[in-house]
Amino acid sequence: MLKKDLLEIVANGENSGVEFKRDDIRPEQLAKEVVAMANFQGGKLVLGIEDDGTISGIQRENLEEWAMNVIQNKIHPMILPFYEEVRLDESTAVAVISFPPGISKPYVVRDRGKEEIYIRVGSTSRLATREQQMRLFELGGMLHTESMPVPRTDISCLDDARLLNYLRDILNDPDIPQTPEAWQQRLLGLGFIAEVGDNICCTIAGLLLFGKTPRRYLKQAGLRVFAFQGKDKEYQALLDDILDGPMVGRWDNASTGKTLLDGGIIERFMSAMKPFISRQAADIDQNLRRETQWFYPLEAVREALINALAHRDWTRFVEIEVASYADRLEVTSPGTLTNSMTVEKMKAGQRSPRNVLIMEVLRDYGYVDYRGMGVRTKIVPLTRALTGKDPEFLLTDDYLKTILYRK
Repeated sequence: MLKKDLLEIVANGENSGVEFKRDDIRPEQLAKEVVAMANFQGGKLVLGIEDDGTISGIQRENLEEWAMNVIQNKIHPMILPFYEEVRLDESTAVAVISFPPGISKPYVVRDRGKEEIYIRVGSTSRLATREQQMRLFELGGMLHTESMPVPRTDISCLDDARLLNYLRDILNDPDIPQTPEAWQQRLLGLGFIAEVGDNICCTIAGLLLFGKTPRRYLKQAGLRVFAFQGKDKEYQALLDDILDGPMVGRWDNASTGKTLLDGGIIERFMSAMKPFISRQAADIDQNLRRETQWFYPLEAVREALINALAHRDWTRFVEIEVASYADRLEVTSPGTLTNSMTVEKMKAGQRSPRNVLIMEVLRDYGYVDYRGMGVRTKIVPLTRALTGKDPEFLLTDDYLKTILYRK
């Protein structure tokens, strides 16, 4: 780092990714600041700076060795930071410890027999709440929320006809359960229900995929759909509804082909949104029908929705939102991308499923292809070909928004 770059950092002050400390900081305090930023978006810990930005410089001998030992001994899992010293004049130098966002979250401070998880909130480091800890475990791949039991549910909350259809017609399972006890054991094995003490509850995955009314027990389930006449949200919406129901449809796999018997939430969404993402042609074709003209590639719309259903963060207590505007369609999936995934990696075809069980069941039905590269092979090229515009992917700490621009 150059001297001018350091002075600019000092002038800008502390923020979510920058912390100033004297170099006589206590070991556990140094570990706390590093852990908080690693659990957020990474950052820089600058030693030799007062909290008010006054440069006091390095006083401790062998600071690098001391700091690296603290990080090695008190932080778990291991972090590999970059240490450098920037000299401001002949007598004053400052140490900068830099590290990227952690990919093995949550990071903890181990001190005096305890493990504590910290997060960065603005320019301060705080103990993570239970909900924040849950998100960190989920981001690090150590917690699969789709397998968590849903309170107040039991096996009767699942749609028997869809479960039978899944085993018999989708999986072609030769051993269909014949008794309630056999069904319970099979569903436990599939991860659709879970034992909680002496009770049986639906898992999040089981309820979402096959539940009769998932939102009755899981308020963030379902889809919130909007349609507006203009380019912004308006008080008078053309459509404002919440869709509830099982994620998958019920299908007849006859020798003549696959026929939908009862649509799931994916099919219900397409029916609800069709009037707002298409129009009938003015002219009648040779079969005396008016051709449907789509404003967006149908496969791209479907893929964007399925991605939101398959990869959303179920620790977030808000619904997936799909909004149609005069010039675009937006699909907002709660939660950021998992682990070290980025928008660029996603567009390049890299895969990192958040909800593995849900993803596999959707793949069994054919909602998801076996490559799992829908963004690269469908959303981007199909949208570009039809509309002449690339889709946008807006990522924040709270959501991933896919934006398809209208033809």
